[in-house]
Amino acid sequence: MRLYTSCDLAFEIPTPTPFVLMLRPRSGMQQWITREEYRLVPSVPVFEFTDNYGNLCQRLVAPPGIFTVYTSAEVVTADEVDQAPGAPFVAVQDLPDAELSYLLPSRYCESDRFGEMATEITADQLVGYDQVAAIVAWLRANILFAPGSSNVPVSAVEVNIKQSGVCRDFAHLGIALCRSLSIPARMVVGYLYELEPMDLHAWFEAYVGGRWYTFDATQAELKGGYMVLGYGRDAADVAVYNQFGPAVHATSQKVCVQRLKEK
Repeated sequence: MRLYTSCDLAFEIPTPTPFVLMLRPRSGMQQWITREEYRLVPSVPVFEFTDNYGNLCQRLVAPPGIFTVYTSAEVVTADEVDQAPGAPFVAVQDLPDAELSYLLPSRYCESDRFGEMATEITADQLVGYDQVAAIVAWLRANILFAPGSSNVPVSAVEVNIKQSGVCRDFAHLGIALCRSLSIPARMVVGYLYELEPMDLHAWFEAYVGGRWYTFDATQAELKGGYMVLGYGRDAADVAVYNQFGPAVHATSQKVCVQRLKEK
């Protein structure tokens, strides 16, 4: 399917403020970017780099006053999300080097705390994809999805205690449970067509059967329409903006995802 996505951010800047943004999508296995626009008001010098996870990031210093960031893209993305029940577990010694970091505990995904719990959740499942599917089913049955209930990242341990959270929190707990079973898992942030309520979205991927697969416990069923902005170990790696110095928060954020007619 062809999608149009946009994100419009506005800030009130009290003093020159360094930012690192992550709002440019890149083409990959599941998506192809056909057009994009990136507009800053007022215009300032921007320096782009690729981070350790392959994400396109932009460095800039925002001047005092009202500062807005507008990005949009047209993307061809998968009509359906690939699923592979029965896809096998990949032994740690056989994993590609690049995936090893997604086995380790990280700031918001304390996988070393979830071994017993993950084993109980996935009992009697085939090792690999089916274990991850069981984790997703458990999340849907036991954690309340509460969009807009939190703007501050919390860890998997905290989510498990609260038993509720936003999409980012579901991803953190899912990732921690997967990693505790030696299944590489990573955080993804981006857009989802027909997400309710519309906003930027977070989900996770797990590496089984020799490739990455999408999992999203906040949705009743997997469907097409995902568009990726960035990958990382957890929310600390995939913030669409990081700001340094005195705290600055977005005064407005508008997200749009529309389906375009096929050409």
